[in-house]
Amino acid sequence: MLKKISRPAKVAGNEPEESAGPAFKLSIPERYRLRLRVQQWLGAFSKNQDDIRKTPHLEQKINISLQDVLKDENFTLSPEEVESLLADAKTDTLGYGLLQPLLDDDSITEIMVNGPQEIYIERLGLLEPVRVSFESEAHVVQLIERMVANVGRRIDQDSPMVNARLDSGYRLNAVVRPLAVDGPVMTIRKFSRRPFTVQDLINNGTLTAQCAGFLKACVEARVNIVISGATGSGKTTLLNVASSFIPMRERIVTIEDTAELQFAQAHVVRLEARPPDVAEKGEITIRQLLINVLRMRPDRIIVGEARGAEALDMLQAMNTGHDGSLTTVHSNSPRDTLRRIELMTLTSGVELGARSLRDMIAAAIELIVHVDRLRDGSRKVVQVTEVNGIEGDVISMTDLFVLDQSAASKGQFGGVLRATGLVPRFEHKFARNNIPFPKNLFTVSAL
Repeated sequence: MLKKISRPAKVAGNEPEESAGPAFKLSIPERYRLRLRVQQWLGAFSKNQDDIRKTPHLEQKINISLQDVLKDENFTLSPEEVESLLADAKTDTLGYGLLQPLLDDDSITEIMVNGPQEIYIERLGLLEPVRVSFESEAHVVQLIERMVANVGRRIDQDSPMVNARLDSGYRLNAVVRPLAVDGPVMTIRKFSRRPFTVQDLINNGTLTAQCAGFLKACVEARVNIVISGATGSGKTTLLNVASSFIPMRERIVTIEDTAELQFAQAHVVRLEARPPDVAEKGEITIRQLLINVLRMRPDRIIVGEARGAEALDMLQAMNTGHDGSLTTVHSNSPRDTLRRIELMTLTSGVELGARSLRDMIAAAIELIVHVDRLRDGSRKVVQVTEVNGIEGDVISMTDLFVLDQSAASKGQFGGVLRATGLVPRFEHKFARNNIPFPKNLFTVSAL
């Protein structure tokens, strides 16, 4: 039972009539406590979002519960404050409390909760604090529990870390005590309600029309492509755009840790990995899904992110007839991408010599598109690199497009993506797949 707030003692001779008590301005702790009582009155914390929305006459019940709580607390509030409190109660019940306005703001791309008192957002690639806060750690944990319960996940002391895809498609990561030393931490990666198009990326300077034309031709010609970059650099967005170039007639099978990709094509099969349950059973890894996908007659295999032993199976698929595969890898450069893939492959437990492994990598991966988030917050393709083959013990690479940062305007950290003039060696794939070879795209850009 929640503790009732004590009222100041009445002064004899100055008491107002009981029926018309003075308006009482609620403090932030009182507002939160009343909202919590409304939720408990509704039993909302014991239900998932779908169950709550199906409750008959829900808005009427929220209103009644608020009036009952106010009466029980002996509060007399102004009509404006009651309306404000009612709006908060509806948001708590139907949405995600004080985070709901941030989730509804399309200009915000990431929400970061560092404990109850610190909330940051990313807008236009830059971080900024917001002037809202949770009442307590328990308040944050309750919201996290509710968010993950809606998608069939859980978080508690036995399982203090969770990744989940919300109903909106946004990606949620949360960590609570004892892993989160200073209190619960939550990160929500938002995605555009309307998938980015290649023209959007050209307009915002992520890549040039010249590079976009080359990327489109490569996807249509079934070139195996890896999109690399650091966290938050725009890999998934670029993968989504690259995937849009796949012809409508082809069967696409996607494998993701948390499903995020969006497709215009009709023939798409989406698979999502599953974490282990409380008993550490039932886990389905990306590697297991990838092995199964080979039996599903895919024309294209798209792995949202290669981060472990599944890299070996991805390479084998690329080398055994599944041309045109796409994936992303966390790395700092195209060269570092190959090193990471080599290390990930070694975690599979299959014993391969260094030369054999590099031969496999060089034969499978044909193009690396590296994206980066620059200091001004912009996300840009900074290198498009062809993997040529192996020379000695080293995989040979050639830059086809490079970001020329000397062309950046004063005070900016961007630049212009320029062609180097070199033509890729996989030119034969264009003819084999009846794709006109876009030689004009490789004209050396003026420096």
